[in-house]
Amino acid sequence: MVFLSEFSEGSSYSSSTHGHSSSSRGHSSSTDGLRYDVFLSFRGLDTRHSFTDHLHKALIDANITTFLDYEESETGEDLKPELETAIKASRASVIVLSNNYASSTCCLDELVLILEQRMTSNHIVIPIFYHVDPTHVRKQQSSFGDAMAKHKQTMETQTDANKKSHWAQKMDRWNKGLIKVANLKGKDINGRLEMECIEEIVKDIHRRLHVHLRSVRPQLIGMKYHINFVTSWLKDGSSHTADILTIYGIGGTGKTSLAKHVYGLYSREFHRSSYIEDITRKCDGKFNGLLNLQEQLCNDISKPSSIKVHDVSVYTAKIENALALKRVFLVLDDINTLVQLDALLGSKGFHPGSKIIITTKDSWLTESCSLFKTNNKPKHERHFLPGLDDIASQQLLCTHAFMYNQPKVGYEEVSDKLVNYCQGHPLALEVLGKSLHNRDAAYWEECIQGLRKEISSPINNVLKMSFDTLPSKNDKELFKHIACFFVGIDRDVTETILEACDIITTSGITNLIDRCFLNIKWNNELEMHQLVQEMGRLQVRQESLDKPWKRSRLWCHKESFKVLKQKKGKGNLLGLTLDIRMLEKEKLGLEKRRKLDGSRVGTNSSSEAGIQTMIYEFGIFSTMYGAEEMPNIPNSQEEEEDCWFRAFSQRNPGTIGSTREPEPMTTEVLPQKEAKCDLF
Repeated sequence: MVFLSEFSEGSSYSSSTHGHSSSSRGHSSSTDGLRYDVFLSFRGLDTRHSFTDHLHKALIDANITTFLDYEESETGEDLKPELETAIKASRASVIVLSNNYASSTCCLDELVLILEQRMTSNHIVIPIFYHVDPTHVRKQQSSFGDAMAKHKQTMETQTDANKKSHWAQKMDRWNKGLIKVANLKGKDINGRLEMECIEEIVKDIHRRLHVHLRSVRPQLIGMKYHINFVTSWLKDGSSHTADILTIYGIGGTGKTSLAKHVYGLYSREFHRSSYIEDITRKCDGKFNGLLNLQEQLCNDISKPSSIKVHDVSVYTAKIENALALKRVFLVLDDINTLVQLDALLGSKGFHPGSKIIITTKDSWLTESCSLFKTNNKPKHERHFLPGLDDIASQQLLCTHAFMYNQPKVGYEEVSDKLVNYCQGHPLALEVLGKSLHNRDAAYWEECIQGLRKEISSPINNVLKMSFDTLPSKNDKELFKHIACFFVGIDRDVTETILEACDIITTSGITNLIDRCFLNIKWNNELEMHQLVQEMGRLQVRQESLDKPWKRSRLWCHKESFKVLKQKKGKGNLLGLTLDIRMLEKEKLGLEKRRKLDGSRVGTNSSSEAGIQTMIYEFGIFSTMYGAEEMPNIPNSQEEEEDCWFRAFSQRNPGTIGSTREPEPMTTEVLPQKEAKCDLF
C-alpha cells in the first residue's frame, strides 16, 4: 500500500465527565443503528497506561468509533448500566486478556455479555492474549485459575442462600465464557512487537467492519483526475450489468492508494464489499496464501462458516455462488497471475450492479481470465496510472520533506534535481522526501549523487517485484538489453538488431508494454521511465558489483574501454557501448583491438566467446570488416552535436566455428545523449 502523504486535523477526542470516552473522527455507526464500532474490554491494572491506551489511540486515528471506560470498577460490583449499554451499542469488542483480567468480576461480566451479543446480533469478538497463554485461559490455569479460585472462595463465604446461588450462576457463566473466548481466533502478543500487533488489529477491524477511512484522507496529491474518473465509473448507474475496472501502471504509482480511497468512500453503498490487499505478496512463497485470501473474501461477502476448506476449487465455487446473490463491491489489489484472478472471481459472473476494481502491473491480465471466456462477459475498462506532473511532484516531495507543499529557501535547486530524477514516480518522491526530512541542502546534494548506486532502496525493490513477474527469461533479457542500450532508439532498428541476437522481440516488447515497463513514442522510439531503466541496469550490475568484466552488459564508455584494453570480458559479455574517440586518444590501433579477448569485430573463431552487440559512439568504422583505418572522428564540436553515430555489430552465434561469412554490420545515424559513466 502506498499512501502518498498523510495528515489529520480535528483529531482530538473528548472524555465525558461520566468517566468513559467514545472517540470518533468523521464517521458514525449510526447507519447500523449502533453508536460505536468497538468496545474495549480490559483490566486497567494491567494495560490501561500501556497496550490498551496505544490501541485506543490507533483505533481513533483509523476513524474507528471506540468506547473505553476510564473508571476502574471494584471487584464484586455488578456491571455498570453504561457499560452494558455501550456493549449492546457496539458492532465489535476487543477483549484484552491479561494476567489480572479474571480477577475483576466486572471484566468477567463484560466478557459474558459480549459473547451473548456475538450469538444474538453478529457482534464481532476479537480476543487479545496479552502475555497470557490461551490454554491457561481455556483451562483456567495460572493467574486465571488463581482468580477463579478466589471467586469460588467468595461464593462459599456467602451466608445468604440467594446470593450464594447468584454467585454460583455467575461462576458457571464466567467459566463457560473463558472457555469460549479462548477458542476464538485472536491475537497472541507473546514475543511480538506491540505496535506491530496493534497495526494488525486495526487493519482487521477496519476490514471486518468496513469502516470508512478517516474523513481527512491521505493527500492523494496530483490524483484528482484519477479519483474523479474512478468515482464516475463507480456511480454510472449501471444496475443491470456488472463492471470491472483495471487500474494499471508500474509499481509505486499509487494504484493501491487510489483504489483504497474510493473503496473507503463507497463500500457501504453495496450489499457486501471486500478489499483484498497486497495479493501477490501474500501468495508468493506461502502454501496457503491463496486459500487464506479466498477465506477472507468468502467471509466478507457471505455468512462466515465454521467449516474449514482446504481446496482452492471448492472455495472458488463458494465465491461464485456468493457473488451471484448480492450486489458487491470488490477491490482486488496487486493481482499478478491468472491463477489468482480465477480463484478469486471464478467464471460464473456477478449479480447485476456489482463493481470490481483490479489493480495490477499487467494491463491485459484481466481480459485473459476465465470470466472473459464465457458468453456473459462483464463490461471492462482499463485506466492507466502514469506519473505525476512536475508541479504535483514538487508538492509531494516537499510535503514529506518540509511538511509544506513548497521547498524551503535554499532548497529550490536540489528539490528540482530530485523531482527531475524521480520523473513523477510517487513512491520515489515519498520515500526520498521522508528520508530527507530535517536534512540540510548539502546532505540533499550528496543523496542525489548516491541515488543511482543504491541497489536495495525501497524504490528499486518495488520495481524489481515487477521485473520478477515477467513471464519468460527472454522477456527479462530483452528488458535488460533495452534498459542498457536501446532507450531512445527506433523500435524497428532495435528489433532488427536483437532478433539477430536470438532475442524474441515482437511479443517480448508487447509484454513489456503491457507491464508498463516500456512505451513507444510518437516517432517509434523506445521510451522507458528513468527509474525503471535504472532498475534494469542494477540487475546487470548485481551480476558483479566490483568486476565489470564479469557482467553481461556494459553501458559506461570508460568501463567498456577498460575491459577491452585489459583483455577481459571473455565469455560473459553480451554487449557494450564504446566512445570511439577513446581509441584515438589512447592511440590504440586496430591490430591491438583485434587481439582483445571476446570482442573482436568480424571475428569468426570458435575459440573466442563473442559479443553479440557492440555500440560505437562518436564515429563509425570506415570499412566494415578487416578495417585497417582508425574510425572517422567528427571534425568539430558542431558535428559531434548534430550527428552522433551508432554502429551496431552482430556476430551471429550460428557462424561460430563455421566458414560462413558473418552478417553485414548495420549502421544507423541516430541522435542520442551520451551515457555518463558516473550514473552508476
